[in-house]
Amino acid sequence: MPDSSLYTFSTRLLKWFDQHGRKDLPWQKNPTPYRVWVSEIMLQQTQVITVIPYYQRFMQRFNSLKQLAEADQDEVLHYWAGLGYYARARNLHKAAKLLRQQHKGRFPDAIEQLIALPGIGRSTAAAILSLSRGQHHAILDGNVKRVLARHHAVSGWTGQAKIMQYLWAISESLTPQKRVAEYNQAMMDLGATLCTRSKPACECCPVAKDCVALIDGRVGELPTPKARKTLPVRETVMLVIKKDNTIMLEKRPPSGIWGGLWSLPECPSSDDIQADCLQRWGIKVKAMKALSPWQHTFSHYQLNVYPYEVTAGKQSQQIMDAQQTIWYNSTQTDKRGLAAPVKRILNES
Repeated sequence: MPDSSLYTFSTRLLKWFDQHGRKDLPWQKNPTPYRVWVSEIMLQQTQVITVIPYYQRFMQRFNSLKQLAEADQDEVLHYWAGLGYYARARNLHKAAKLLRQQHKGRFPDAIEQLIALPGIGRSTAAAILSLSRGQHHAILDGNVKRVLARHHAVSGWTGQAKIMQYLWAISESLTPQKRVAEYNQAMMDLGATLCTRSKPACECCPVAKDCVALIDGRVGELPTPKARKTLPVRETVMLVIKKDNTIMLEKRPPSGIWGGLWSLPECPSSDDIQADCLQRWGIKVKAMKALSPWQHTFSHYQLNVYPYEVTAGKQSQQIMDAQQTIWYNSTQTDKRGLAAPVKRILNES
């Protein structure tokens, strides 16, 4: 561990933050627990520059916990569409309902009660309470892990339990008693703006003089990356079934990729598309053509998509499940959460 006291580390960091830290982000204005919570969830695995316009639109529509709790999940997903990792939005909605039911619509002061809510882990709960209420809690998000792993030369993948436990101990030991909100924001800013994954600006870092990774020439190798595995490849056929000026959409299952969003119907690549359309929806295919295939890489696998444009002819009296299948017109005003490929098709068609 570097020969650096708590006092010198935190004061150097806070001095840098006072001069260079980010203080005009949308969620920093009137940092209520609700506003900070929404921002922290959006910022998970997503950069600030991407989050800002989504956050602003989301807060214009759901400017209070009450509004979010009372909204339909479809509309919540609509305002989240494009940010990815949709479990975050579903958990945000669930947690809002639980806060209304169990805590009278208020955020509890106890960190344990926040951690018990869907989608809120230890670091997120600590950020909410420290940034909005000034409570003394250490944080350990992705940016902070990177700063501490380099500053203390911690080897090993930061997702490992023992490495995580060690980093938590370091974070807690360095977090000052005063100006906790500013300190935690400074740690996040340092990781986001200077101690970046590639090409870190060590020459500008306020705590560089006792950064062990810099002293030992190991900045480029820390934090230790997770061992890479070859991603398995899956494939699917997506059907762009058109009737007049509408496209058929199906609602995805509540969990899994694009969970709860509206997407294009799918079928295995080995299936007979015309037979599928007739059997599943009573649709006789009038015309069909293959569109350009494309790939989408998820964290656990790569998906190869083979889209087909299908012109629907006569439809039998078979009744579609109105809860799970709709004919969608992009000009309609109702707000629905659309999966990324649907938006892509609508924009191109």
